Parts: sequence; structure tokens; C-alpha cells
Amino acid sequence: MLSKKLEKALNDQIQIEAESSQVYLSMASWAEVKGLEGIAGFMYGHSDEERMHMLKLVKYVNERGGHAKISTLKAPKTDFVSFQKMFEELYQHEIFVSNSINELVHVTLQEKDYATHNFLQWYVAEQLEEEALARTVLDKINLIGNDKGGLYLFDRDVQQINVESAASNTAGE
Repeated sequence: MLSKKLEKALNDQIQIEAESSQVYLSMASWAEVKGLEGIAGFMYGHSDEERMHMLKLVKYVNERGGHAKISTLKAPKTDFVSFQKMFEELYQHEIFVSNSINELVHVTLQEKDYATHNFLQWYVAEQLEEEALARTVLDKINLIGNDKGGLYLFDRDVQQINVESAASNTAGE
């Protein structure tokens, strides 16, 4: 049985994961309109992944005797100065999500809910991967600078990341 404090914290995280999905979806739409198919595909895939993170939390809360609440979401930003700035914002967003997960883990320790603490370790590991990927992509973007040819190659490379990520996710299921 979840404590009321932990149930609220988990519901807050559900909202953050849902909003993360929307952030990625908005970025995907922007990139697609700009003709950046690889980046758009990358963002669409991550939007789906964030939604799955949310659903995993919803099911967990309900299975533990709580009530997962689906709340209103803040509308994400829909326009970006450049794809570089978009990925910088994405990286900062992933840091925000990591901090939120860490706070949630802290609440599990305060509440002495070790089952939820154990459940959240998957999210801790996932956020390490998400931050590392965002940082790697941002490093590549910074190498490109304003080179249009570099952008073309980067867009194609990001498309390859999608294919490799999809293959590894399928293999891990």
C-alpha cells in the first residue's frame, strides 16, 4: 500500500512523464516541418518512450493500491530558434526529469517504501541513459556548428540512432 505522500509524488511524476512525451512530440513536429526527417523520427520515438514511462508508473500506482491521476498538461513550446537550441533545451529537460526522479527516490526512503524504491531504480538507470544520449547528441551538434552539410549528415545519423535503438529495444523485450 502506498502512503498518500508517495502516491502524490508518483502522480506528480506521471504528469512529468506525460509532459515529457509532449515536449518530444512538439520537437518532432517542428523538426518534421523543417525537413529534418531523422531528427523528427528520433523525437517521435522518444515521445512514445516517454509515454510508456508514464504508463508504467500509472500501472504501478494502481497495482499498489493507489489511484493514478491523469491531469492537465502544460502545452510545450512549439517553435525553436534552431535545431541546436532545441537539443540544448531537450538536454536541460532531461536533467530536470532526472532531478525529479531523484527526489521521488528520496521520498521512497523517507516513507520506507523499499518496493517502490526498487521499482524506481529502472527510472534512475533510464535517466542516466537519456542524459548521456542527449549530451552526446548535443556534443555532435556543437561540432557541426552552422555547416549545412554537417546538418544533413547529422540528420541522417540521428535516423540511424533510431534504427539501432528500435532494434535493441526489440531484442530486449
